[in-house]
Amino acid sequence: MGNSFQDQLLKAGLVNKKQVNKAKHDKLVSKKKQKHKGDSSSGETSLARKERLAIEQQTRELNRQRNEEKKRHENMAQVRHLIETNHLKEDDHGEPYYFAVGKIIKKLFISEDMTQRLSSGQLAIVRLDDSYKIVPARVARQIAERDQGSLVVFHGEKISV
Repeated sequence: MGNSFQDQLLKAGLVNKKQVNKAKHDKLVSKKKQKHKGDSSSGETSLARKERLAIEQQTRELNRQRNEEKKRHENMAQVRHLIETNHLKEDDHGEPYYFAVGKIIKKLFISEDMTQRLSSGQLAIVRLDDSYKIVPARVARQIAERDQGSLVVFHGEKISV
């Protein structure tokens, strides 16, 4: 008695007799190969399994690094957009406002009102590439969530990320 599924395919005309015989032959050959391998194959398969697991682990690590890099780039693009769309204009005729960036003292020319708002935490100074911009406190909080390093001066509440 033949395989009923194979018979059905044969009767439906989806396969011919030659294809059915080849499938049977391939199945027998694979069974014989597995029989002849015996115990020696188990050592090889465990070695192959270890290699496969190592490769999978390496791939997962690379994917994780790529995802982190992608997220970092997305965050930087969001920070750039927030600064460019929300920064306040400097007042070229205003008073100089000095602030420290590391060991370097920088200055921006801003109005007296902006100086008071910076001191009270209503405004913040952020870094955009090699320049410094003044943004409202709500924007500074959004920037701090994405990139704490872009925030230069913010006298508002302590932000922990």
